[in-house]
Amino acid sequence: MIEPQISMPLTAIYCVFVFVLGLCIGSFANVCIYRIPYARSIVFPRSNCPRCGNMIAWFDNIPLLSIILLRGRCRACGGTISKRYFLVELLTGLLFLAVFMRYGIDVRTIVFFIVITGLIIGTFVDFDHMIIPDQVTVGGIFAGLVLSAVLPVLHGAGTHFEGFRAAFIGMIAGGMSLWIVGELGRLAFKKEAMGMGDVKLLAAMGAFLGWQAVVFIIMVSSLTGAAAGVAMVITGNKSMSSKIPFGPYLALSAVIWILGGCDWWAVYLQWMASRPLAGAP
Repeated sequence: MIEPQISMPLTAIYCVFVFVLGLCIGSFANVCIYRIPYARSIVFPRSNCPRCGNMIAWFDNIPLLSIILLRGRCRACGGTISKRYFLVELLTGLLFLAVFMRYGIDVRTIVFFIVITGLIIGTFVDFDHMIIPDQVTVGGIFAGLVLSAVLPVLHGAGTHFEGFRAAFIGMIAGGMSLWIVGELGRLAFKKEAMGMGDVKLLAAMGAFLGWQAVVFIIMVSSLTGAAAGVAMVITGNKSMSSKIPFGPYLALSAVIWILGGCDWWAVYLQWMASRPLAGAP
């Protein structure tokens, strides 16, 4: 949570700033989601309407506000603007605000902004193309290892070496666990059961968040994935259950860990430790 010594007016200003920052990063994430799968530059050219090709003026590119004022349509051709642009911007802003409300002014806040941005990009690319870009996964592994060594506080470590070691163990735990599951599934069902994008994504999560987060993410993503599959079958969308990739469930579970799941996990481990062993007097 935000440190108590920060005055309420200043806290409100910080919250507004963080939310607006999230909206702007969300706008950039939209560019990445649209361009990265096609190996296009995320810097040049300027944003343009995918229907008519006209460049979008700066005043029509203000996060959330421009879409509302334009009523979801291109100013030049009147074509419909996908609601996803609005959703991604709003989601990024809200998640940035949630991270700030939990960690306050802290180096972890900045790092988790980076993590969440990568997860949002990877999730929506996965929805559209059933792939998770290497820019998110391999880049995330490298960034997690480096930042953990530079900022050992990410893992509660006291030295740079301990921070790197925790990140390396988390990376191995994340990558190997899903890889083993995928190999077992391939042998059992004679087809690909787990994409390498998911394997690399969990490895990146482990590098940033540690091995305990990997265990939590696997458990929660499995539960949420199963629950979503059951819900789709019940509602008559049985065919959709096989079309939703696993990456978004991993991303959701990682966000839950960042926003409080780590505390729930600590409570769970404490509860397990307090239980008497079977057969003990």
